[in-house]
Amino acid sequence: MHQNYYFLKPLGEELHKEMQGMELATCFTQNRDEMILGFCKPNQDFYIRVVLQSDFACINTLSEFQRAKKNTLDLFDIIIGKKVLKIEALANDRSLVILLEDNFTILFKMYGNRSNVIVFEGNDVIDLFHKKLQNDWELHLSEIPKNIEQTKENFIKEEGNVKKIYPTLDKTLLAQITEENLDKRWQQTENLIQKITNHYFYVGVYNGLPALHFLPDTIEEAKEYISALEALNAYYYAYARLSHLEKEQNQAIKSLQKAIDKTENYVEKTYLKMEDLSDSHDLEKIGHILMANLHQIPEKAEKVVLHNFYTQKDITIKLKTEYNPQKNAEWYYKKSKNQKIEIAKLEENLQARELHLTMLQNHLQQIEAIENIRDLRNYLKENALDFQDDKQANENPFKSYQIEGFTVLVGRNAQNNDLLTQKYAYKEDLWLHAKDVSGSHVVIKYQSGKVFPKSVIEKAAQLAAYFSKRRNETLCPVIVTPKKFVRKTKDLDFGQVIVEKETVVMVEPALYQA
Repeated sequence: MHQNYYFLKPLGEELHKEMQGMELATCFTQNRDEMILGFCKPNQDFYIRVVLQSDFACINTLSEFQRAKKNTLDLFDIIIGKKVLKIEALANDRSLVILLEDNFTILFKMYGNRSNVIVFEGNDVIDLFHKKLQNDWELHLSEIPKNIEQTKENFIKEEGNVKKIYPTLDKTLLAQITEENLDKRWQQTENLIQKITNHYFYVGVYNGLPALHFLPDTIEEAKEYISALEALNAYYYAYARLSHLEKEQNQAIKSLQKAIDKTENYVEKTYLKMEDLSDSHDLEKIGHILMANLHQIPEKAEKVVLHNFYTQKDITIKLKTEYNPQKNAEWYYKKSKNQKIEIAKLEENLQARELHLTMLQNHLQQIEAIENIRDLRNYLKENALDFQDDKQANENPFKSYQIEGFTVLVGRNAQNNDLLTQKYAYKEDLWLHAKDVSGSHVVIKYQSGKVFPKSVIEKAAQLAAYFSKRRNETLCPVIVTPKKFVRKTKDLDFGQVIVEKETVVMVEPALYQA
């Protein structure tokens, strides 16, 4: 309805009162489908923003506008400095014009997905905003207004075809005219025109989207305005809020779904790999069988058949020809040890990924249910979710180091520290932090059955010192404690925790060099 002639007409009248005598001071674009026109007179600035997207074309006004410092393009240089003479809607059309001195005109053509801003000199087009709309070059200003005889006689002549007499009425307005009898139908049409020209406007919701209408009963949550300009601005900002919510929500959902798919794929492949490792022969037992039968194994043999005293059946064992029998047994022992380490690592990673997957799925469910942009942004901030660069799609959101076989994770900022300590660290993990200063949380991931080596703790402590306010000091005290002694209460800010039990080591701040 904001593109309807019966709305553009009072809008033009209000803009004329506001802008007559002003000078066009600037005209530029800094977004592909948006342009800004800035007008001024002594002690007053006035801006018109024109949005010309394929699914949304609208104008709104502002008292001030901060132009970006880069990536902007000046437009319509030929009319800069021209004064506004008159603003009006063109008869029975979805167009608004600003008449300028020296016979120039700016036309706002509000034709849905074919909307455009066009500059005329006299009757001819001299410039377009959307140059892809090539047919606009053929327009002539004098041919755009539609002079229609809106009388009962003409109405009857057109057999009660309301659309031919009032071409800018949309389907929601036409639906108000239900009479079949021509006299009654004309009276109903006149009553409708009287209603929509009484200068009352309503902004609300229609089919789940912001809507501007003349009739309050046709929309939900209708709010009344007596100014077309105020109603248009209210409608624009309602649509902009919804558009931003939809855009940011879709971006978050898309990024979360991508991360979920990636994590599910990893979990599936890890289960298959663990199954393959579990189904393979017990390499340590093969080593025992070889050691028990060294005297039966020929030198440089590629394989040997021996009695398996675990299953009481014969087993064929592949051998390395360059190794003697004892070396082959040692090779199987080493391979068995590496396999156990690999399985333990896979189990650890699997546990972390399954927890991460559950968390991602919960985030997705929560974000899909959010209905306003403020709640969405608060949720993303509180949960340290940043999808601007698709960061959450990465497998590891933290700085990660492998130190002597142990995984060491380092938080990137206060919110990321919370994510690391509260969501990714387990009670058996070792937690480190530079003492009495702000800095990154550092976590050494626990490995089943292993004690944290002092050398690993020292190198992780050096990382905690390096990623803190004590980076440039000679020595830094670093807190070291199991994660189970670190807790967080609701009153604490991002990154703040309470450490209930600690030991302190002194280290030199340094990055880890593998």
